[in-house]
Amino acid sequence: MRIAIINGPNLNLIGKREPNIYGTETFEDHFDKWVSRFTDVQLSMYQSNMEGELINAIQQEGFSADGIILNPGGYTHTSEIGRAHV
Repeated sequence: MRIAIINGPNLNLIGKREPNIYGTETFEDHFDKWVSRFTDVQLSMYQSNMEGELINAIQQEGFSADGIILNPGGYTHTSEIGRAHV
């Protein structure tokens, strides 16, 4: 099974921005733990602060991944990508 994890804006700052609130572990730290834990799943990750690049990644992964986990970050309240109906 292949799962793509796609992260939107500002999620590249996990572990760096407001560490007293969000902690110091980066998304890469979390991703490495998931790869170690779910050895039977091929995980990939992608992050962009640009909406069009996220749409391109979703379309590209949609043809090869068994599933996509999308965390649109700040787009959940500022963009059409966060208001998509699944």
